[in-house]
Formats: sequence, structure tokens, C-alpha cells
Amino acid sequence: MGYKTLFFGLSCILFAHYIYMPIPENIEEPWKVRMIDAVIKITSLLATLFENMGLMKFEDLFIILMRIQNTEPVSDENITVIDTDFSDIPVRLYLPKRKSERQRPAVIYIHGGAFVTGSFKMLPYDSINRYTANKLDAVVVAPDYRLAPKYPFPAALEDCVLVIKFFLQDKVLEKYGVDPSRICISGDSSGGTLVAAVTQELQDDPEYKNKIKAQILLYPGLQAIDTSMPSYRENEHGPFLSRKVAIKVTYLYLAEDEELVNAILRNEHMPEESRHLFKFVNWSDLLPEKYKKNHVYTEPVLGKLNASYPAFMNSKATPLLVSDSQLQILPLTYILTCEHDILRDDGLIYVTRLRNAGVPVTHDHIEDGIHGALSLATAPIYLRLGLRIRDKYLSWLEENLQ
Repeated sequence: MGYKTLFFGLSCILFAHYIYMPIPENIEEPWKVRMIDAVIKITSLLATLFENMGLMKFEDLFIILMRIQNTEPVSDENITVIDTDFSDIPVRLYLPKRKSERQRPAVIYIHGGAFVTGSFKMLPYDSINRYTANKLDAVVVAPDYRLAPKYPFPAALEDCVLVIKFFLQDKVLEKYGVDPSRICISGDSSGGTLVAAVTQELQDDPEYKNKIKAQILLYPGLQAIDTSMPSYRENEHGPFLSRKVAIKVTYLYLAEDEELVNAILRNEHMPEESRHLFKFVNWSDLLPEKYKKNHVYTEPVLGKLNASYPAFMNSKATPLLVSDSQLQILPLTYILTCEHDILRDDGLIYVTRLRNAGVPVTHDHIEDGIHGALSLATAPIYLRLGLRIRDKYLSWLEENLQ
């Protein structure tokens, strides 16, 4: 009982400390954001403690918290919800019940979670997919790809590609009454990373080229070369997603190596042979002036690590690394970025490069936005920011898939 009391007391002290840490002044519902941020920071601290004690890996505590939010495939009066599999990969389908005079659009939604956590079963994703199917009278497909570190790159990408190729078969589209000319791939955070990589791969495949009408990327991470962009510096401590936690968890998808994580935190993880790729992510050239502020560009330090990590230079893992000619063939695109997000500049640079390549792009920038807000729009938090992002996302979908 003494240890429990001590643990509870320490938790209360930590919560009180973190909840009064400064957050950006323009954030809506600041006390909700403070509470969320405090919980994440305490979780990170406990995860580090448990890892150092040998009780569990750092990411395991986050995985447990995510699984608590899992839901069953419950149908209602408007939508039939089914858990099944495409090419032996689990998917959750949302099928509108009402009769339609024409074939329906389809949305393939790839969930976020830093490639390590998350599932289509989580309440926030089940909610957004159910809402999408109902509001747009659309078929929604949500894949559950394999997660790192057990299944590192390219497992998640391979699973998403397999699911989408299975779904794009004529007989499957016909079975679900889907219009093959109105299919969109969308996703948030690491799901947005996968959307970009999947869409690039499909457009490079003659059999599937032009079968995707649109792609949607919600606050995506798109490069692993430079972890010292202005957005990384300005939002190093969050709110919600700190630079250290993002790097420690997300990079398990590319390589499970503590030495590598420390090198990434110092921005010293790239090899000499990667120099030619910097032009694709050089924020001093590609970032709009508004977001450069007073930051001075410094090139990542090369050649510090003895080991080599090819995934960091692979555009299938970091989609910003494709050439301009590869970007030119991409479909209609919607990108949403958040001001108070370490990944902000990845999205902004992709917007610039896509527009330079002639791709039609709609870009929404949320001035009071934080990373992961869409996942905070359901019970028990009901963050209004998440609802605003949901409504912007669905408004664009409704306009461009009809």
C-alpha cells in the first residue's frame, strides 16, 4: 500500500507540474490541451522508467493506452460495419444501407500511430470512418497493417498496397457498388505518410495508374533526413507530440537501434552518400517565408554513424525524396497542416513541391492546430479542434468525390 500511495502522490505532483507548463496562446480549449499534454508527458516519463527497469519497452505503454480505445464492428440503422480481410490483411468495412441510384464513392482510410501503435478498431478511427460513410454515402475501407518494431519497414506499406490493389479489382468494386472513378486514399500522421507512399507506388504501376482520384494527407510526416526544421525546433516539447517521443517511437519503423535514436536527436544520422537528397527537403528553399521566421538553416551532419540505414534514403519510407517527375503524375491532393506540430514543415514542403510540379493541391493550415487532434474528437475529450479538422476533411471529400 505504501508504494501505491507513493506512486499516486508522485503522479499527482507530475500532473500538477505538467498541466501548468506553457502552451501556445492561440490554442482553443487550453485546459483540455493542457490535460492531454500532461497525460502524454507522464506516460512518456513512466515508459522511460519502466524501460530502464527492464519491465517493458518504451513503446509498450503507449500501445496499451491505444488498445483501451478499441471497438467492436457495430452496425447501426445507416451503416453495416464488417471486420474481414483483403489478401489476408484485416480490414474494417463501412457499407451504407440506404439504396443508391448510382455507384458510390470509396474512401480508403489509413490510420496513424507512428507505425507502432493504432488500429482501425480505435474509437476515433471507427468514429471518423462511420461518419464518412454516412455523410458521403460512401464505402469506407480501413486496413490494419502490421506494426513496428515487430514488423519494420516496408511491412506497413506492403500491407496497405496489397489491401488497395485487392479492393481495386473490378469484381470487388462491383460487389460493393463502388464507382471506380471516385476512389480516394486518406490518412493522418503516419497514415498520411503511408498514403503518400502508396499513391506514389500505385501511380508508378501501369496496371493501377490513374485508378486513384485523390489523396488526403492530414498532418503527415514525409521525411527522415532533417529533424531540425523550424517546426521541430518550435514544437520540440509539444503540445501532444514532442520531438523526443516522436523520434524514439516513429523511427522503430525504420531501425531499432538506440544509438541511431540519439544520432537522430542530434540530427547526425545521415550518411555521406545522402547529400544529393537534401535538395528535396531543404526548408530554406522550399518552406514559405512565413514559416522560416528567424531560423538559420544548418545542414544535417553527415557520416557520423558507422552503420548504414538504407530506409532513410528510400522514398517508400520518406515520400518527400521522390523526384519532381514522379510528383507530376500524382492525383488531386488535399493536405492539412497544424501550426503547433513538429511535422508541420514536412506537409508545407510537400505542398510547395506538388504545386511546383503542377499537381492540383488544396492546403488547409490550422493556425491553432496541434498534432493528432483528429484522434481527440471523440469521448471522453471531444476536442473542438478535432471536430473542425474532421469537418474540413469531409467538406473537401464531399466536394471532390461527388
